[in-house]
Amino acid sequence: MDLTILYRGPLASCDYDCPYCPFAKRRDSREQLRADRAALERFTAWVAAQTGDRISVLFTPWGEGLVRSWYRGAIVELAGLPHVRRVAIQTNLSGRTRWLAEAPEPARERIALWCTYHPGQTPYERFLGRCAELRELGVRHSVGVVGFDAHLGEARRLRAALPEEVYLWVNAAEGHTYTDEEAERWTAIDPLFPYSRHPHRSAGLPCRTGESVISVDGEGMVRRCHFVRAELGNLYDGSYRRALGPRACPLAVCDCHIGYVHLETLPLYDVFAGGVLERVPAALPLSPVAATRSRDD
Repeated sequence: MDLTILYRGPLASCDYDCPYCPFAKRRDSREQLRADRAALERFTAWVAAQTGDRISVLFTPWGEGLVRSWYRGAIVELAGLPHVRRVAIQTNLSGRTRWLAEAPEPARERIALWCTYHPGQTPYERFLGRCAELRELGVRHSVGVVGFDAHLGEARRLRAALPEEVYLWVNAAEGHTYTDEEAERWTAIDPLFPYSRHPHRSAGLPCRTGESVISVDGEGMVRRCHFVRAELGNLYDGSYRRALGPRACPLAVCDCHIGYVHLETLPLYDVFAGGVLERVPAALPLSPVAATRSRDD
């Protein structure tokens, strides 16, 4: 089996407090942190035992995972397994990056980071420096921002400072409607922004989730994705395998990149070939053809 897993354990604490963040934030107690660590260790052990499969993992924690030692350790461990193709994580890049040097070079090539810059939460120069450290270490990564008007200047500044080969994505702000003029400004930074500008119609359309892509929580419950609550079974008793197969999306729309990237009606597996999990396009500089696409097509 060739399986992509989006893992989200119970961790919810974060060292940032972004007012626009849709995630529920809390200060995790020691007991909650121990539970998150135990859940992650169980998941890592399960992946290690699946030597007959080819597995890719994207960690999508509610909080910030890389400030916790067990997430850093899990990434290094999983990247060292020959049957793991890629291990990636969404991160605000607030923590140090030198721990990545602990991974042997062949394993480091399988590690990737999806990095979000949050203006007002971290100094610009510090974030830019962390990006430079990732390049020095040879770690694949993308960088992005949320498309608020107040962030436009910082986004332009970041795009100008990053090497051309580093993709800078822009997420449409949740609940925000963009005029054509506003969208053009963001598309000048991220030619793929039109895919994020409007929610995608998805009801009844084929999607890879539930077939080759699954979502797993800290208890091992398997769902097709983070946004469809119906359970397919449990990872640890193997019951989920019987439920895997082609299926249409039951939701009216899909408005999150980690969801709609898997829609078979969109060309994003070709756009991000080899970098779907970490949001790294196959070719840079990006073609402006994406700017003419409607996400309702």
